[in-house]
Amino acid sequence: MNQLNFNHLYYFWQVCKTGSVVRAADVLCLTPQTVTGQIKALEEQLGGVLFRRQGRGLVPNELGQLVFRYADRMFMLSQEMLDIVNYRKESHLLFDVGVADALSKPLVSKVLEAAVVAEEKIHLRCFESTHEMLLEQLSQHKLDMIVSDCPIDSTQQEGLFSVKLGECPISFWCNAPLPDRPFPACLEQRRLLIPGRRSMLGRKLLNWIHSQGLQIDILGEFDDAALMKAFGAQNNAIFVAPTLYGAEIYRDDTICEIGRLEAVMEEYHVIFAERMIQHPAVQRICNRDFSALFNAKLQA
Repeated sequence: MNQLNFNHLYYFWQVCKTGSVVRAADVLCLTPQTVTGQIKALEEQLGGVLFRRQGRGLVPNELGQLVFRYADRMFMLSQEMLDIVNYRKESHLLFDVGVADALSKPLVSKVLEAAVVAEEKIHLRCFESTHEMLLEQLSQHKLDMIVSDCPIDSTQQEGLFSVKLGECPISFWCNAPLPDRPFPACLEQRRLLIPGRRSMLGRKLLNWIHSQGLQIDILGEFDDAALMKAFGAQNNAIFVAPTLYGAEIYRDDTICEIGRLEAVMEEYHVIFAERMIQHPAVQRICNRDFSALFNAKLQA
């Protein structure tokens, strides 16, 4: 066999990852005909067909799966090499972080402070999206780390690792005057705003509400805490926010805490690829003890 054409192998790898020639062509900025021709050339060189039809898409056959496993390791390793080279040649250490939109931004800010040290120039770039979208970007090497409200299973997500930083209870807040019934029965007196059910916290809250047998009118689901507060104030609704540092967020006298729930915790995890273990900022965050941040004693 002659020397393998790595361009052909790369086009094959992209078709496997995207599931179709058309989508791979979009990623590669090529025409579908060009991609098809290059894969046929690779099949001729390897002496066998690499794909089979499944619905409207393509999936690798037995030979294709074998070739893909090697190609995947090769191109992941090459991306790791490029990342390391780029970090070293930049005047500032680049650190691209994805933040799950459901998390409390004041707490995330305090976590990210651990990545910054005075003796090192760092260029921090933060992006906000859903947990699922951020995981996809992490797998595509577009992010160095994710701060999320749920971990990942390393046995199911090969090459990814997660570290739990801490957790904190949540509180319910509303505009004065306060409901006249005790907590949690008071939650039935006004409409409620909660984090979106696609978030871990939102799902936990819904389960807790059902377990308590409460008849609650959920007005809306919000991922952004500031928008939830503004909408809650305008509509005289009860809304949810982490108990920790709640007094920092809701300083004005019109917003009051009506109840605290320690049975449901908001969790904070960092997720990163194996190739990022040596990144200085990732190491600082993973090695930092955040117990003082998440276990702060709160006055009732």
